[in-house]
Amino acid sequence: MAAAKDQTAHHIVIIGGGAGGLELATRLGDKLGKRGLARITLVDKSRTHLWKPLLHAVAAGSLDRATHDLSYLAQAHWHHFHFRLGEMIGIDRGRREIALGAVFDDEGREVTAPSVITYDTLVVALGSVTNDFGTPGATPFAVPLETPDQAARFNRRLINAFIRAQTQPGPIRPGQLGVVIIGAGATGTELAAELHHTTREVVAYGLDRIDAKRDIHLTLIEAAPRILPALPERIAGATQRLLEKLGVEVRVAARVVEVTADGVRLADGSFLPSELVIWSAGVKGPDFLATLDGLEVNRINQLVVTQTLQTTRDPAIFALGDCCACPRPGFEAPVPPRAQAAHQQATHLYHQLQRRLRGEALQPFVYRDFGSLVSLGHYSTVGSLMGVLVGRSFFIEGYFARMMYRSLYKMHQYALHGSGTVVLETLARMLDRRADPTVKLH
Repeated sequence: MAAAKDQTAHHIVIIGGGAGGLELATRLGDKLGKRGLARITLVDKSRTHLWKPLLHAVAAGSLDRATHDLSYLAQAHWHHFHFRLGEMIGIDRGRREIALGAVFDDEGREVTAPSVITYDTLVVALGSVTNDFGTPGATPFAVPLETPDQAARFNRRLINAFIRAQTQPGPIRPGQLGVVIIGAGATGTELAAELHHTTREVVAYGLDRIDAKRDIHLTLIEAAPRILPALPERIAGATQRLLEKLGVEVRVAARVVEVTADGVRLADGSFLPSELVIWSAGVKGPDFLATLDGLEVNRINQLVVTQTLQTTRDPAIFALGDCCACPRPGFEAPVPPRAQAAHQQATHLYHQLQRRLRGEALQPFVYRDFGSLVSLGHYSTVGSLMGVLVGRSFFIEGYFARMMYRSLYKMHQYALHGSGTVVLETLARMLDRRADPTVKLH
């Protein structure tokens, strides 16, 4: 590759291989890296990429991550950028250097040594992490859903709990097969619906000691007055009615004050027995963003950027996605931390970084809200789409909404692979699904 030979070319380093970061690296590699017009390097502490909105399906066991994981190294080879395995631990803005920590394997052996990478333009796309607000017991006893490994960890705990209940000599204890989901945003709500389906599918594979109606109890907790507080009220109402019809207990205006090994304690003094707890309430930027050589962050550790997505204290450093707080003219709150925002920002920076290389003025980012969709697994999909012609949103549900939800993932795949590959992969997965169990059992 020409970019690999030209070490004097402008070096664009992207930290974080989430949806926005990987889409940006792929498109810049195809446009600039292939022609040697710039060097593109993507840095991530993981080896593979999984679209974050799929994590709830991995946790529930309705999706096998192995069929959706994408190797960063392979993607870099195919699309003319470089991949560095590592985690950014510091930055020197004066020298335009980032420090990467050592990477170790599962046996504790060093894979990559600590290193330093120089950059001309830096893009921080690290996403967000769960904000447990310092709740006692949340860290040791509740599983967050930030990474594929955490989602897979919860799924293993879930399957192990069912096998344990099937084989143990004594009766199934209250709460032994209960699941409490803290946070009724999109992730928590979608997870509740997926778990209702997959837990019953697991029982159907010969776990005859377990009575689904008697032993499996799902509880969704939200501190706000309603579920899906960031989405339109009509979506929240339709979603809650469907969940309650399924038998999911929905508790709103309920604040968690402690998580224990046996369950969850609420501010009103009630205790919900459960050995399986997911924390999906609240997001914030990774804590170390507040230590990046004086870059400005807000109260939840997001990098504060201008409308050009440049950090307020260094025009050579950009940020996109959940880790940045981008102003939104006409709105009090910044651009919301949503997948569609990261996708739009990646597309915007793809064009603006080319302008930067040509010495041209950068254009402001303008966020367009195309609506909201919530997938309730096998049961339904609800949402609203923004009417481009009529200037207001309209409610959708059922099959059409489900197709629109699936198209979001297809758009992400298209940005990474192109239309031909997406069509072939879709057909291949449709055929594979016929021979596989409907839920992951291992």
